[in-house]
Amino acid sequence: MTKRIAVVTGASSGIGEASARRLAADGFEVICAARRTDRIDGLAREIGGRAVRCDVTSSADVAALAEAAGDRIDLLFANAGGAYGLDPVATADLDDWRKMYEVNVIGVAATIKALLPALTAGHGTILATGSYAAWAPYEGGAGYCGVKAAVQALMGSLRLELWDQPVRVCEIDPGMVATPEFSLVRLGGDQARADAVYRGVKGPLTAEDIAECVAFVAGQPEHVNLDSILVRPRAQASKDKIDRE
Repeated sequence: MTKRIAVVTGASSGIGEASARRLAADGFEVICAARRTDRIDGLAREIGGRAVRCDVTSSADVAALAEAAGDRIDLLFANAGGAYGLDPVATADLDDWRKMYEVNVIGVAATIKALLPALTAGHGTILATGSYAAWAPYEGGAGYCGVKAAVQALMGSLRLELWDQPVRVCEIDPGMVATPEFSLVRLGGDQARADAVYRGVKGPLTAEDIAECVAFVAGQPEHVNLDSILVRPRAQASKDKIDRE
């Protein structure tokens, strides 16, 4: 039997890396795509997958990823993304906003568009990383909340457009996930502020928790479409009601 093929973008760390490992454990050949080749090369060797350097904001890189993936794939996890800045609208750095829209929205759309023929041929699943931020705006989050709301709209429109095609369209919207890089990048490398985001939280989510959700979506029968999974730690009742020690 032909081995199932999964493409994971943003596979060099965090949710992407954990999901690549989890899918490989379930028998997928995983194409690990990210900008940092040193990280994905090692990951691909470890899990028996393939590494493809891909910056999802580069049309040439996305085209190369589609070519490397081939004419049939079973799963695309469009996970590459990130947040930059935590300033209110009045003082927002709009260059940060542009970067967020490029990677989180345009990059996701470009990757899906390029791989859609192979996904259709494989009766595949398109899975994107959204965020609880799309459901619950917060001060300083207008840029990031906006891009994740756009991802939500993108996936909803895509589901309608593919209604008669053998492709599932799914979205995972995580709440607080404690990974080494997300808040650190968002806060410009300020380790103390990044650590404070999760300090005292009673059991924030981990990248492996989200990887379990990815595996659950991938393992459903072809006729089952999980439109969206909103997943938060038990300690996070809402965006601003968080149980801390």
